[in-house]
Amino acid sequence: MSMHILVTGGAGFIGSHLTRRLLARGERVTVLDDFNDFYNPALKRENVVPFLEHPAYKLIEGDIRDAEKIDLLFAEGRFDAVVHLAARAGVRPSLAEPILYEDVNCIGTLRLLEAARRHGPNLFLFGSSSSVYGINEKVPFSEADEVNQPISPYATTKRAGELLCYNYHHLYGFRTACLRFFTVFGPAQRPEMAIHKFTDLLWNGKAVPMYGDGGSRRDYTYVDDIVDGLVATLDLAPGFEILNLGGADTTSLKDLVGWIAEELAVEPRIDYLPSQPGDVPITYADVSKAARLLGYAPKVPIREGLRRFVHWYRERKAGRGQDSPLTRELKP
Repeated sequence: MSMHILVTGGAGFIGSHLTRRLLARGERVTVLDDFNDFYNPALKRENVVPFLEHPAYKLIEGDIRDAEKIDLLFAEGRFDAVVHLAARAGVRPSLAEPILYEDVNCIGTLRLLEAARRHGPNLFLFGSSSSVYGINEKVPFSEADEVNQPISPYATTKRAGELLCYNYHHLYGFRTACLRFFTVFGPAQRPEMAIHKFTDLLWNGKAVPMYGDGGSRRDYTYVDDIVDGLVATLDLAPGFEILNLGGADTTSLKDLVGWIAEELAVEPRIDYLPSQPGDVPITYADVSKAARLLGYAPKVPIREGLRRFVHWYRERKAGRGQDSPLTRELKP
């Protein structure tokens, strides 16, 4: 029997990939998204176009902070599960707008939990972040590590969301999982994220800003692997778990830029800049718990994922008749 799943932020990068997988599995999907201007809303509109005519898909435009709308949505929806991906994202923007981040990521999450308490469902998946680990000197990062020193408002709101989810598990018996995503990338990635941003700059023959010496390392996770973890968590329906979903490998910033340049067949230019506040030197996921509980095993290594991303990027540019300036220079 198919499930009816509410995906908040379902027009975004991860949400649209999850939607595609859930519909392919025969589930019913309702997406709630406010199409805010954190990045160009037209990109999110593009993400949902393939689903709009699907009989098992419904799109609701609205803000997770809108108490009346959220309550009505849950009362009428009769959902079997919620996958809560809607959030104000990004470490650096949160330094400029901490109150907005607190409002959306904490109050918004609480609105959803309260509506679920009143109307169901009691299966609630929360999209958390590796940023909660802060400056964690022990690597790889384990779910058992202390997370009491987040170093950005964004990270703080994600940790607060996890604690709210635990409250509702403890008080009301919610089956809840908080999934700590490690730097997700792939087709339709948000344009301000490093891989998409660097690809744009290199494509246009511009210098890539590199904060620090390029030695900072990230655990990049291909979006299909994240969706594998999300779907497996829905199937498991745990009591309460915090789970890392990462690539279980690390890549330096310097190597990342070099590999993207290789895929684009360009010579990279680097603009070295001071390290930025809020940035952590490394993220690295211990995924042994997710492997044990979910059968989670990341399948797409960074080089293959970059190949797929650059292929998507080129196809999208070609579809719009947008050659690279470097390509245009080579044409007779």
